[in-house]
Amino acid sequence: MLGIAAVIAGAAVPVFSNLLLESRLNAAIATAMHAINLARQFSATRSEALRLCGSDDARECSGRPDWTRGLLIADAADRFRENILLSGGAGAPHIRSNRTTIEFEGGSGFATPATLTICDRRGARAARAVIVSRSGRPRSSDRDGSARALTC
Repeated sequence: MLGIAAVIAGAAVPVFSNLLLESRLNAAIATAMHAINLARQFSATRSEALRLCGSDDARECSGRPDWTRGLLIADAADRFRENILLSGGAGAPHIRSNRTTIEFEGGSGFATPATLTICDRRGARAARAVIVSRSGRPRSSDRDGSARALTC
């Protein structure tokens, strides 16, 4: 009986591990999409240019394409800041952007087209992208903005 329980437990661990990784990946995608929609909405309603970027300290843009530590929405004068935390820790997905910032035009919400690639330890086979169109609308995909396979 104990042997059967050990075999069942051994078979269940990879399944639960994959479910946990998928859940974390989906949470990172939802957070990135929320940040993009929020920046777009703030820019349109405030009639002010805003930028979305990766931030290491929740106060300023890191200037790097690695956005894993957190997301920041800020205006040009740094009077307005909205920090969006990402779940960190072991097994948390990594977020990489093809731009250091995504600019949103004041009043319209139009944005710099960009792709955020979100990867976990499973690599490119499980990677997802959040693609920002010129209109500032995000969409999720398993390919990049040019329909190429994602790389991690």
